[in-house]
Amino acid sequence: MKTIVSLDPRITRAQIPEEPATTLTLHEGEMFETYEVFHQAKTGGRHTHVGSVHAPNAEMAYIFAKEQFGRRMTTTSLWVVRTTDIVTAEHDEELYTTATAPEKEYRNANIWKVRDKIERFKQEQQS
Repeated sequence: MKTIVSLDPRITRAQIPEEPATTLTLHEGEMFETYEVFHQAKTGGRHTHVGSVHAPNAEMAYIFAKEQFGRRMTTTSLWVVRTTDIVTAEHDEELYTTATAPEKEYRNANIWKVRDKIERFKQEQQS
């Protein structure tokens, strides 16, 4: 058997003997769960998805999320949610408003462009 000498000076200086790598077999239920992380940049702002972490439980997921996503950006709040707890609508499903009341456009917030109306009113007042 050939011994490989580490190029890392910390290993060679400590004279730690190299041991053969051991393999670890994981059984069903022994893997970490995936948690989705949502970040809020400032108080009153919206939470946005910034990534995922793998952790054995929710408390550790929160610690990992703080370390991974809270250090490099301004953060006022973090949400950590188990990925399996997130419920989504399929792309082909019609959502409530479009399926039940397609003629009620006033329910759509995009048609109420208040800023445009204010600017139009100001122009009318100046004329």
